[in-house]
Amino acid sequence: MDFVEGEILAFDKPYRWTSFDVVGKARWLLCHQLGLKKLKVGHTGTLDPLATGVVIVCTGRKTKLIEKLQYDTKEYVATLQLGATTPSFDLEKPIDQTYPTTHITRQLIDEVIPTFLGEQWQVPPMFSAVKVDGKRAYELARKGEEVELKPKLLVIDEIEVLSFDQTTMQLVIRVVCSKGTYIRALARDIGQKLNSGAHLIALRRTRVGDYHVEECINFEQFEQLVYEIKSI
Repeated sequence: MDFVEGEILAFDKPYRWTSFDVVGKARWLLCHQLGLKKLKVGHTGTLDPLATGVVIVCTGRKTKLIEKLQYDTKEYVATLQLGATTPSFDLEKPIDQTYPTTHITRQLIDEVIPTFLGEQWQVPPMFSAVKVDGKRAYELARKGEEVELKPKLLVIDEIEVLSFDQTTMQLVIRVVCSKGTYIRALARDIGQKLNSGAHLIALRRTRVGDYHVEECINFEQFEQLVYEIKSI
């Protein structure tokens, strides 16, 4: 492999790592092990720290492909907790409000979920990297500032229920969607359409374009790969 000429690497991002952690650790490892002073490394799409799964990293001259690869379709498996919301729409922040759930049945869910197919206007979460007057929305949100974010047009190609536990009110869905889709915001919107609330308690990105999570490498495997290349 020639990391300077350019490689495309598919990582299975660990829980609580940022996408920038993946890039930074990959760059450090390559430069340290291969004796490089510097190396271009970048990712093709942010994945929240509380999510796991596919993060695509480009090195060297292949970083020129990042903009194109950002538009690849993405697939997720998400677990929603119905009946409660958080300010971040996931577990980053504690529950701020609870809602009735006795009216929620599998039949109601099966009626609501298909309404999210196709083009959707989605308001991004305040706790997101969307820029507002040159600042990241999450920076303003953490200061307690409220900013009205504009809805963005996106496409959900597929959405299906994988399981629903009426005892715990946990709903697991699979979503195939376009660039810019916030699954946390989708959880919020599903909760609202169910006349309740919802937030994300688990998220795994299972595919980006043709890269499936089963084919991804973890950092132990990557470190071994780089070590073997160095030894040749």
